Amino acid sequence: MAKTKTAYVCDACGYESAKWLGRCPACNQWNTFKEFTVAPRTTRPTMAAADRKDASRPIRLSQVNAAAEPRINTGDAEFNRVLGGGIVPGSLILLGGEPGIGKSTLLLQTILQMRDISILYVSGEESERQIKLRADRMEQQPAAGHEPLLYCDSNLDKVLEYASTLKPQLLVIDSIQTMQSEMVESSPGSVTQIRECTTMLLKYAKQCGVAVMLIGHITKEGSIAGPKVLEHIVDCVLQFEGDRHYMYRILRGIKNRFGSTSEIGIYEMLSSGLRPVANASELLLSQCNGDFSGIAISAALEGVRPFLIETQALVSTAAYGTPQRSATGFDLRRLNMLLAVLEKRVGFKLGAKDVFLNIAGGIRVTDPAMDLSVIAAVLSSNVDTAIEQGTVMAGECGLSGEIRPVTRMMQRIAEAQKLGFRRFLLPEQNMHGLDTTKLKGIELVPVARVEQALREMFG
Repeated sequence: MAKTKTAYVCDACGYESAKWLGRCPACNQWNTFKEFTVAPRTTRPTMAAADRKDASRPIRLSQVNAAAEPRINTGDAEFNRVLGGGIVPGSLILLGGEPGIGKSTLLLQTILQMRDISILYVSGEESERQIKLRADRMEQQPAAGHEPLLYCDSNLDKVLEYASTLKPQLLVIDSIQTMQSEMVESSPGSVTQIRECTTMLLKYAKQCGVAVMLIGHITKEGSIAGPKVLEHIVDCVLQFEGDRHYMYRILRGIKNRFGSTSEIGIYEMLSSGLRPVANASELLLSQCNGDFSGIAISAALEGVRPFLIETQALVSTAAYGTPQRSATGFDLRRLNMLLAVLEKRVGFKLGAKDVFLNIAGGIRVTDPAMDLSVIAAVLSSNVDTAIEQGTVMAGECGLSGEIRPVTRMMQRIAEAQKLGFRRFLLPEQNMHGLDTTKLKGIELVPVARVEQALREMFG
């Protein structure tokens, strides 16, 4: 009888070692090695690869079938966009996010509106009654004869046994951290269980051509719980993020072997579930018509999707001697850099004042084109003068005070034109090669430096 062996696996990168190490030699992280038991391998008859009739053989690149992969329509335009057009049969998709953000709600309402495919929904966290109660709160009702099958168990061996019998076209696992296999002698949620269960599901998906969707928990650092090799195994990694105190959620592609990772999907959390947001600009902009200082509208870009977003700033005299710098939805280090540019290049003394910055809607934006709107909002609040209504802007600010060009300017202008904005401040270098014949009703104002942009906004 084979002996049971013990090995150690790095919780951060999946590196294996025969003994415990304080520091991982692969990722240089400290105290990340976890002990697990290696299941004894059954001996198999040896056979040369050349003698096996079913062995795969090398083929030429020209012989590979490069036809487009068929897609399963989810019925959700936002979900399809992030996946690259739909779910590819035989793919393994991992959806991660914070507790209570709406991962299970998103997948449940997605499968409820899918038609003409068989679905097996496996939950290791909830009972059938809890899933039914959540489904009743949603507006989508499954069509007769297309209801998903529910199975609540954490034994992956039984799940795969039922899946082999029922032969679904889509298998949903909620969540991978609750699954366990009898072949591995460790508790659910351990590094070994997560890795082995994911490998078993990958093998099942590729051999049977069944799409598998996994829900994954995340750690306090924001990464998906389990070994890092988990993200390397799957075909697609999606991140569902957002502030639970706000109504908006963002579905972001981190890894996608069948599409782009530059797409995002925006949802609005309602009592009846998640509502896809087709036009994010109208929701992220304030509906009030009054003239308020400290507000600037920016044409931002997430992936290849443009939308207009409201930048809010408040500048006040430091009440406690030491000035405060606070940013919500924006990089604080970049805010400090922009304030230093204003003080050095433009001459505005903000060193003794508190500066608070907020990106409306509770979302986080990393587009460098937000620099111009941040500067405009800060100075608008500082001089207590509102920016003219109907003005939108986009541009990156350099350390010498120049306004640098940004990408996809035509898409940004078209989004502002669609929402009725009349004036657009843009970098001067973006005017080269810009087709202005299709732009009617919107004035383009090119600016080269920060002080020039401020003169155009405040006179």
